[in-house]
Amino acid sequence: MWENLPRQLRSEKCGIVSHVWRRYNSDMNAKSGSKVVDKPAAPQPNSAEKLHAPLARLLRPLVRLCIRSGMTFPALAQLLRELFVNVAEHDFALDGKEQTDSRVSLLTGIHRKEVARLRGAGTPVHETPAAVSLTSAVIARWLAAPEFTDARGEPLALPRTAEGDAPSFEQLVASVTKDVRPRAVLDEWVDRKLVTINAADEIELVEAAFVPSGEDDSKWHYLGRNLHDHIAAAERNVSGAAPRFLERAVHYNNISPKLARRLEARSRELAMDALKTANREAHRALGRDKGGDARWNFGIYIYSEDADEEGEAREGGKEGGSS
Repeated sequence: MWENLPRQLRSEKCGIVSHVWRRYNSDMNAKSGSKVVDKPAAPQPNSAEKLHAPLARLLRPLVRLCIRSGMTFPALAQLLRELFVNVAEHDFALDGKEQTDSRVSLLTGIHRKEVARLRGAGTPVHETPAAVSLTSAVIARWLAAPEFTDARGEPLALPRTAEGDAPSFEQLVASVTKDVRPRAVLDEWVDRKLVTINAADEIELVEAAFVPSGEDDSKWHYLGRNLHDHIAAAERNVSGAAPRFLERAVHYNNISPKLARRLEARSRELAMDALKTANREAHRALGRDKGGDARWNFGIYIYSEDADEEGEAREGGKEGGSS
C-alpha cells in the first residue's frame, strides 16, 4: 500500500525512528559515477598496525550478529572482497586518471583477475523502504509540529477525525501524504503496536514507535544506516587533520550494576530530550529550506554491561571520562 508516495516522502525530508531524527532530504547514497565531495586521503600503510586492535573490537559484535543470523565466514569474506574492490574503484581514483585493475589490486591486495571480475558492478545504492519513510515522516511531524504537541512538546493524543482545523490523526497523516488513507496507516500502526487507542477513542503514540522491532524492514535498515553514519564520522575524524564531526562519549568503568542501570535510565531521558529538541528545530527549518542533495543525521547511543568482554570494565580502579 506504500508504493505511490508523494515526492516529499520519496525524498524523505523528515523522519524519526530508532532514536534518530534524520535529515532534510533523500536517504539514497551517492550513485555510481557521482562526484565525491570529500575524497578519502591516500592509503597510509603505517596505520594498518594501529588499526588492528580497534578494528578487532569493532567487528566482534558484528561477527556475533553474523553467527546468530546464520551468515557464514565464506559469505562475509565474499562481501568484503566485493566491497574492497568497489571502494578502491570509486573512492580512491586519481584525478584525471582512469582507475585500472592493477591499481585496485595494489590498493586491496586482491588478485588482478579477481578485481577485473568484480569491477563495474557500480556503487551500491541503499534506499529507505517506503513504509519506513512514511512511518518516520508521520512520527517526526507528530513530535515536532505545534498543532500536534502540547505545551511541553509532547505528542498529543489525537481523535481519529475532528471538525475544521482541530488536530486529528486523519489530519496528521494527510499533512504528510494524500496517497495513503489514514485508516490504513492506523490499522498498520495498531498491529505493530506503535500506537494505542485509549478509553476516549483517541490515538496515542507509544515508546515502541521509536524502536524498530520484530522482523520488519526498519530494524535492518537502521542497523545499516545508523552504524554506517557513526563509523563514517569516526573514520573521517581519525583520517583528517582535525575532527570534522562530533563523536564523543562519557564513560565510567568498574562501577556497580545498580549505578550502571541508574545512569542508563537517566541518559535515556537526556538523550530523548536532545533528540526531540533537534527534531523540532529541524522541522521548523525545513519550511524555509530550498532543498538539495545533502543530508544530516543526529544520533545518540547508550551502552552498558556488567563486565566488558574485552576487559575494559576490569582495567585498574574506578575511572571515568569523555572521549
